[in-house]
Parts: sequence; C-alpha cells; structure tokens
Amino acid sequence: MPEILIVGAGVVGASTAFHLAAQESVKGSSVTVLDARHAGEGMSSRSSALVRMHYTFDQEVRLAVDSLTYFREWAERIGRPPVFRECGFIRIVGPGEEEQLRKNVEMQVACGAEAEVITAADVLELEPGWQVDDVVAAAYEPRAGYGDGAVVAGDFLARARELGVGYRPNTPVRALIEEGGRVRGVTTDDGDILADLVILATGVWTRPLLQGIGVDLPIESEYHEVAVLRDGGNGAASRTACIDSGTGTYFRPEPGAGLLLGEFTGPRDGIDPDDFPQVPGDLAVEMVGRAARRIPALAEAGIAGGVTGVYDLTPDARPLLGPTSGLEGLIVAAGFSGMGFKICPAVGRALAELALDRTQTIDISAFNPDRFAEGKPITPLYGYSDD
Repeated sequence: MPEILIVGAGVVGASTAFHLAAQESVKGSSVTVLDARHAGEGMSSRSSALVRMHYTFDQEVRLAVDSLTYFREWAERIGRPPVFRECGFIRIVGPGEEEQLRKNVEMQVACGAEAEVITAADVLELEPGWQVDDVVAAAYEPRAGYGDGAVVAGDFLARARELGVGYRPNTPVRALIEEGGRVRGVTTDDGDILADLVILATGVWTRPLLQGIGVDLPIESEYHEVAVLRDGGNGAASRTACIDSGTGTYFRPEPGAGLLLGEFTGPRDGIDPDDFPQVPGDLAVEMVGRAARRIPALAEAGIAGGVTGVYDLTPDARPLLGPTSGLEGLIVAAGFSGMGFKICPAVGRALAELALDRTQTIDISAFNPDRFAEGKPITPLYGYSDD
C-alpha cells in the first residue's frame, strides 16, 4: 500500500512528488502519483508560464522568489535542460495606485526580490514602441521571465520517478474514500487505492471531489483565452513581459512568433473544465484591441494561434494549501487562480514539508483552505483594484 498518494501530475503535484522523493528519510516507493491523463497534460500545459515576483502579499512574494531560484538553476537542481528564459518584467498599475506600487516594491525587496520603481521615461528606454502617456510609475524586475508548464511538470515527475516515485497515468480518480473523519484513499476505474495521506493537486477538478465527502471549498472555474501574435513589420512588439492594468492585459515574448497575450479576467458562468472552447475566439480579438493601446504595433500584428484554459479561482484569488478542519489524511493544493506555475517549486517543497510534519521553509499557513469559512480571506495592505 502506498503511504502517500498525490492526485494530479500538473506542476504542483509533480513538484510535490519530487520534493517528497528528495527527502532522505522518505523512500520514493512510498509515494505514488495518479493522473487522469499524463503529466502536465491538463491546465499546466495551457499556462502562460510567466515567472515574476510582483505580488501584493508577502507570502506570495517569498514563494515566488524561492521558486525563481529553482527555475534559474533547473539543470543543477532537477538534472534536466534549462527551462527558464529571462526577459524582465514591468508592472503597470491603475490610475492613482502608484503609492501602493511603491509600497509593494519595498515589501518585495524586503522579501528578497530584485525589483525597483521606474518612471515612464525608463519604460520607454526598455520598450521604445510602447505608449506610456498614462504611466506615472511602474515596477521593474530585470530577472523575471517565463518557462513552459508542460515541460516543468514532466521534468519534476521524471526526476521523482528516478528517485523511486510510482506513477500511474490514465488513472482518473472518481471519488475520495472517507471513513470516520479520515480520508483513506481514492476510488479509480481500476479499483480502490488506499493510503495514509492523499494530496489533492487537481486544480479545477478539486471541488467536486471534495463535495463527494461533504467538504465544499469556494473554487470557481474561470475561462481564459490567450493569443499568440506575430510581430509586425517594425520588429518585436515587446521584449519585456508585462502586467498592465491600463489595458487589463498581460503579455510576454513568445519564441518563434512574437507576443503571447492574455487578460486578467474571464467568464465564470457555466464553465465546464471538461468541455470548453479549445481555440480562442472573439474574446481574444477584443483583447488584442485593448493591448494595442499600450503597444500600437499590435494593431498590425496577426493572430498566429493561441490557447484556452480554465483557472481554479478562489474569492481572494489565492491558493488553498493544507488540510481542512475535521478531516485527517488529506492535504489540499488547489485554487491557484492563475499563479500556480510561477510558485510551483516552492509550493511543492512546502507541501512535502507539511506531509512529513517538518518545519516550513516558507510559512504557508495564511493559505489555509478553511480561511473563508473562518472569515479570514487574504487582504493585502496595498492591494490594487484589479488584484
């Protein structure tokens, strides 16, 4: 009988498996990963995979700073080819929120991030083709960049398997087995699998599994479209990644094309994570129009392709990490609200430490899954209106 079952082989589940297997006191054979399909094939493969440190809550920043070290040292830590591309990152906030931005950059630097506040003129030095008339100040991170969600999940799991972790692809979990206030394992099409601990890293599929044992966590499905744009005739539209409140979009360079472009929010009503549009449509076209207000060259850029996906969104847009009250044998890792990729290395280590009752390298107690029931949502001191 496996001692620990990890359900879900996306970036978080695979990272957790790696960190458990890397513990000298844990035999890899005591850990098994189950996935409905294959590693990184779910929403991790649809991630924009942006890596940045600019958050408004210090625990998020600490997780992101720690994770950046993993991404930058991928070959040394995971034993696989480099996966991270550095491009720098700019954060543009809404009108009147420059003071919050300054306070957040101070906090981020205190947490170990390399970040600074820059002027509109500085932005133009970095990106001469941008329109910055509405920019009073922006945040800049020179060491930020991006990766690939499917590759990261696959690499973490491959290394975990080398260390002895078991892996069962094409094994969808249909239900959790609960008895006497404790999760005892899972039910699959091939029968029940029992375990001492189940780590549920199932993203948008988490809520119905928990509802089956009488636990309801506030996780909504939110649909998103991402467009890949060809550069126009004037060269690269952007060499730098950006989150831009002025247009409600984010973007980063895309190798072999030009620009990858997404937006902050999407539809939630009636979104089925097993049945949603597989190619971008009208939402992407409208999004390009808004982004062109920041980068005028995008008005001439062609849409070369794109991807769609579904966020597992919580009311405060922060993840649910840890056990739920009154239920033993279960750790939840869900509700990442679009930030799962960029913090997955540090989250995986934190979950492994939690599973083994070790001291937390980075305290994740603020992400307690019961915080909404307890009336304690995460509320940053200097949040943005669209945070």
